[in-house]
Amino acid sequence: MVKDGKLFVGVARLEIHIPEARSLKAKRSVTRRLVERVRSRHQVLAVEADHQDLYQRSGLAFCAMSTDPVDVEARLQRVRNTIDEIWDGPILGWEIGVHQL
Repeated sequence: MVKDGKLFVGVARLEIHIPEARSLKAKRSVTRRLVERVRSRHQVLAVEADHQDLYQRSGLAFCAMSTDPVDVEARLQRVRNTIDEIWDGPILGWEIGVHQL
């Protein structure tokens, strides 16, 4: 049951550079491990959202939902902290947006 009829969706977009990737297969191997690790630690949806045809660049999106906007933003910030812990490559961009449905 959604309290007060409010539902919040947060989307975090991450863009990374994968300098060692020399093929799409190599890139997807790296991004798959990253996505699976984040999914296993946090209750978020994760997808490759951009740069699918580039070898050394990946755009990932993470989505969380809650009846509390603070919870959504905190969960996505924990995703960022996990990425900072496990990703040793360059992070080209990170942004979070929280919207009420």
